[in-house]
Order: sequence, then C-alpha cells, then structure tokens
Amino acid sequence: MRYAYALTSALLLGGTAAAFSFQPPAGAQTAQNEPGTIAVASAPRPAAPMSFADLVARLQPAVVNISTTQRVTVQQSNPFAGTPFEQFFGAPRGGGPRTQEAQSLGSGFLISADGYVVTNNHVVSAGTSAAVVESITVTLSDRREFKARLVGRDAASDLAVLKIEGATFPFVRFGDSRQTRVGDWVLAIGNPFGLSGSVTAGIVSAINRVTGGGTYDRFIQTDAAINRGNSGGPMFDLNGNVIGINSQILSPTGGNIGIGLAIPAEQAKPIVDKLMRGQAIERGYLGVGIQPVDENIGAALGLPKDRGELISRIEPGEPADKAGIRQGDVVVSVNGKEVTPEQTLSYLVANTPPGTRIPVELLRDGKRQTVTVTVGKRPPEEQLAQFNPEDDSGMPQEDAPAANAAASLGIGVTPLTPSIARSIGVDPSIRGVVVTGTDPASDAASKGIRRGDVIVSVNRAPVATAAELTRQVAQAKAAGRDQVLLYVQRRGQGIFMPVRIGR
Repeated sequence: MRYAYALTSALLLGGTAAAFSFQPPAGAQTAQNEPGTIAVASAPRPAAPMSFADLVARLQPAVVNISTTQRVTVQQSNPFAGTPFEQFFGAPRGGGPRTQEAQSLGSGFLISADGYVVTNNHVVSAGTSAAVVESITVTLSDRREFKARLVGRDAASDLAVLKIEGATFPFVRFGDSRQTRVGDWVLAIGNPFGLSGSVTAGIVSAINRVTGGGTYDRFIQTDAAINRGNSGGPMFDLNGNVIGINSQILSPTGGNIGIGLAIPAEQAKPIVDKLMRGQAIERGYLGVGIQPVDENIGAALGLPKDRGELISRIEPGEPADKAGIRQGDVVVSVNGKEVTPEQTLSYLVANTPPGTRIPVELLRDGKRQTVTVTVGKRPPEEQLAQFNPEDDSGMPQEDAPAANAAASLGIGVTPLTPSIARSIGVDPSIRGVVVTGTDPASDAASKGIRRGDVIVSVNRAPVATAAELTRQVAQAKAAGRDQVLLYVQRRGQGIFMPVRIGR
C-alpha cells in the first residue's frame, strides 16, 4: 500500500497570513490525487460520446431476445394418501405423470452475418431435471422471429452457441477484455424481465472477480443495471466491442443492487470459436482436492495467507499422483504463474491443454521443490461433483431423453463415479447410476427408493448411464409391461425392487 504525506502551516501575524509549504524531496511519493497528475474527468476523452445514443443505435440491432418452450413432467398424487380416506377417493382422475408447458426468457447477440448467436448455457437449458427444452426462439430488434438450432454448449463456462437461418444479419465482434480497466464506461443491452432492447450504462467495478460459484469464476463486475433476463446479453465498451457476456448478479432480493457479473471476452471467445466448429471443450486436470491457504492454515504452516493452495486429496492414478504430488503439499505456482485467490490452481490447470507437461512449484515440509506434471483431461463436471445424500437439490441428467425415462419412474439419476461412490459409502468398483432424487408421489418413492441409492440393473440388464436406463425402460414399455425390476444397492446391501412405470 502506498502512503503520501504532506505538511502545511499557516501563521496569523498582525492580520497578515503567511503560508509555508514544505516540498517533498526529489524522488518522494506524492498524493494520488496531486493536482496535475490526473486527466480531467469532467469531460469525455477525445472521441468519447457525450451521449450513448449513436453507439446504441449501431449496436442494438445485433442484440436478440431468446425464449425457450419447455415440457415439464409433473407427478399427480392422491391428496388423501396416507390417511383413512385414501381407499375411498383413490388417485385423481387421469392420475400419474402429466406434462405442462413452461417458458424461459434471456438475451443473446449475433456474432456473424449468417446467424450464429452467443448466449448463456443456462438461458437455453431446462429449468429442472423433469423438464425438456422443445424449442428455442430468437427474436431480433425488428421483431422478426427465428427458430434456433443449438450448435453447442459448455456448462462449465455457462456459454452456448445457437444458429438461425439467414445471411444478412447485423452482428458485433468480440473485443479485447484484457485492456479493460476498473472505472471504464460500459453498456449492457438485453431483455430484463421481458423488456426487450433495454440499455443500461455504468462503469467497470472490478476485474477478475471471483465469487466462489464455480471453478472458472473470473468475472468483470459492473454497476450497470443487470437483472433477470439480461443473462446472455453483451457488455460493450465505448468502442462498441463486446468485452463481456452478462451472466450473473449478486443480490439478496433477486433484483439489481449494482453488482452485475459478466464473462470476459478473453475467456468466452476461444470457447465460442470451438463450439461453432463443433469441437468438444477440453480442460486440464490434475486429480486433486484443494483448500485455500487462509489465515489459520497459513499460521499453522508458517506461510503467508492467500498464497498457494493446500492439497487435501490425491485421486489415485491421476496426473498429480503420477507426478509425485502428495497430500499436504502447498502448490504455489503452475507453469510459472503464481497461485492466488484471483488465479486459482483449478483455473490455471483447467486452462492448460491436456497432454501438456508443466512445472508445478510446491512447498513440502517447508521446502520448495518443483515437479513436472503431464496434465490430464478434466472429466465432466457432474462426475466430479461431491455427492451429498442429504442434499435433495438434485443433479443434472445426461440428456433429455434419459431425463424423460428417469422421470417416468419418478426418479432422477446421474452416473456413479468413484468420487460419488466414496461419498455415499459404496464400493468404487460398482457400476450403476445413483439416484439424485425421487418424486414423493411415485411408486419408486413408495417402495423406499431414495437419494443416494445405486441402481445397478434394470430387468437384470446392467445400467451405468442414464441412457442405458432409458433403453431398458423403453424395452419394457414396448413389451407391454407396466413395471421394471430394479436391483438397488445401499451401503453395500442389495435388493430387487419392482417399480411401476409412469405414463
């Protein structure tokens, strides 16, 4: 931290004031706001607009509204279930699973004349595990509507690319967000609360903002008003370049309080380019569990806080294990880049191409040493998630058809991974799908199936993915059966359970 000191004195002598100022010696620091050291802020810099109107007029046609139509499976239940009246009233007429229509709204922007559109992944994703996105509609500022095709998505970065048919669309280009500074003016254009074409202005409040919501958090923070529906819309600098994609807000109320977050263009553009080419997004992986070096951990290890990350777990057979990294090591740099709260170990490794050999500097028993690691390929995020059987918030299914099949049984499932197996206390060598939640009105719930159970087989056929479960349920339906036989394991104990298939 820089400090500046100044000393002045005023003497009143016979009605005459004499002021003495002591000039700092050559080379001494001066006040940050010393006269003459700051460019005048009361007027825009050369070529900056006194109004944003001309800028908006050029940019707004490239910003679009995005809406989805979704089908949600809803289980109907007998309101008298579990009471003495259950036998008299039975299930509601037309009982069993029913579908309802749902919609979502968001924003996006065209990046090519032939109709490629960028938005957030969550804008075009199903709202719940029981929902399926049936269609995506893109509406331009001139109110033309187009059915969009999903070209690709990346849940980890919350980015998606759509395609609409045409050849003369207005579009905008990505800028260089690395040149963005705190205090720069920015514009946000989007669809907050369904109010299309809304424009807000503000400044960059912070860069490389980490919120803790994901591995790749390095947002541009702004006080430009961003609300629900702005997700996926562009953040522009005063040159009209897209420097960010509005993605999140921090708010205790759900409305704007002046803390909006945008994915930087430097992070988004390489992913968007790959999605447009139909390429898979691959990220680096070490296979470790990590903890930040906070004040208490730093004190216990004799290290400064907020420098480096502590290795709390080593996954057997993964790159860190092969390189000789141990539990209790503190990684301080990766490939020459320091590990800090703003530049985490996960972020640095994830942005390293799989197969790359990199030096990792670490502290072990107070001594610095360097190991060379061949970076692996990061598995899907749902496979890496730590599974808590008590947390009934659910986990994503593999795909929409699999979600439909699981919903027809009244359950949600995800592939059983070694990390999830350890979390729920089953043998990591078991293959199957783990239940992420059950519908209370389903036959599966009535039979006692619950979150954390592992379904090993359906009709004695092994299932290791939601897609395999889908096939077995479909075959049972095609054969005219209204039930399937599940083999379920819980804490090492297995049992066969017949479960009714919903409509």
